[in-house]
Amino acid sequence: MNKKLRVAILDDHLVTVEGYVAMLERDPQIEVTARMGYGEELESTLKNHPADVLLLDVSVPTSTDNHNPYPILYTIPKLLDTYPNLKILVISMHADRSLIRAVMETGASGYILKDDQSVLKNLVNVVKTIAGDGIQLSRITHDIYARQISNEPRELTSREQQVLSLGAAFPNDTTAELARKLNVKNSTVRNLLSKAYFKLDVNNRTAAIAKAREQGLITPYSPEAPQRS
Repeated sequence: MNKKLRVAILDDHLVTVEGYVAMLERDPQIEVTARMGYGEELESTLKNHPADVLLLDVSVPTSTDNHNPYPILYTIPKLLDTYPNLKILVISMHADRSLIRAVMETGASGYILKDDQSVLKNLVNVVKTIAGDGIQLSRITHDIYARQISNEPRELTSREQQVLSLGAAFPNDTTAELARKLNVKNSTVRNLLSKAYFKLDVNNRTAAIAKAREQGLITPYSPEAPQRS
């Protein structure tokens, strides 16, 4: 029997959480292992209820006594260092361009908007994409993020090529395992991959490697050896 995909949710709106749970648990391969309403619950909850994918809202209060939003830009890298195989998807009502870029550069695997029903109605597929080392953005957040990095070279940087080359050599490695090989943080590799996906117009590592090979950006497959007569 295949292992279920475990999902944890942090959102302080109960109706929203119940909606996510209803959509996700229609799929027998997905199990919602935890639901949280305050940022301070994250670390202890994930320790006691491990998850493969974490759905995060950005404006959840820090605690019952502190109603300021929990520090998401501090929290995501910390979680990824503690749980190297965890994938994080932000679901938010905020479409601020600087925030979207900052969230993605912390190592999050996606940023979708709460009013983007075209994406949310396919939440099961979104979560599976994220779990499989892909990225997911709403069309609006995709365009905003693309504009935010538009001043950067459209060509892959040498570091982005290095990550894809390593991923091509070790296709079964997780992002965390690639990070260990490169001796960098997990969030650094995720950020490099996300930018490479944007530049190559794909949303997962397999497609990025294939396209990079097509374009001669990483080592291609060796031609088959000629057959002897």
